[in-house]
Amino acid sequence: MKFRLLIMMLGLLLAMPGFTSANVQTPDISEKPAEKRPVPGSQEKEGDKDSEECDCEKQEHSHKHWQAKMAEREQKLLGWVDQYTPDKKAEWTKVLAEKKELRTKWLSPENAQKREKWKQEKMAKIQELKKQLDEGKITKEEFVQKAHGGKAMGHWKTFHELKAAVEARNDKQAAELLNQLLEQSKQHNEKIKAMLAE
Repeated sequence: MKFRLLIMMLGLLLAMPGFTSANVQTPDISEKPAEKRPVPGSQEKEGDKDSEECDCEKQEHSHKHWQAKMAEREQKLLGWVDQYTPDKKAEWTKVLAEKKELRTKWLSPENAQKREKWKQEKMAKIQELKKQLDEGKITKEEFVQKAHGGKAMGHWKTFHELKAAVEARNDKQAAELLNQLLEQSKQHNEKIKAMLAE
C-alpha cells in the first residue's frame, strides 16, 4: 500500500511541471488590454482554425510574432514541396499567393461588415451548440467537431501529419500529404472567395 502511494506521489511530482507550464501566457504590457484597437497588418479569424488567422480578441500575443511564424511555416512548406513534389511548385506558389491576396481583401475595411456578420453567425452557432451540450443533447467531442467544422480542421491535421511524415523520412506519405494539403488549400481559397462574394 505504501509502495502504491509512493508511486502515485512520484507521478504527481513529475507531472506538476507540465501542469504549471501548460497554459502560461505572457501578456504584452506595452498595450492596454481592455482597449480594442486595430493593429496594422493584423489578422482576423477567417472561419475556423484552418484559416491560420489569429483571434485578436481572445489571445494576447504579438501579430509580428504570428506573422513571422506563418512566414516560417510557408517557407518550410515550400521546402518540402521542393523536396517531395517539385512538379507542383508553381501550383503551390500560385495557391499561396492567392491565399495572401484573399486574406488582404477579407481584412480590408470595405469587408468589415461581412466579417462582423460572419462573426455574429459563428457566435450564434456556438451558443446554440453550447446550449445543446449543456442539455446533454450532444457530447463534448460533437461540440468541438460542429463548432470548428470537421472538414475545416483537416488542413491543420494534414499539416501536422505532413510534418510527422517528413520527420520520419517517409517520402511517399509526405508527397501524398502535400498533394492533399494543396487540395485543401485550394478549397479554403474557394471558401474565402465565396465569403467575399456574399
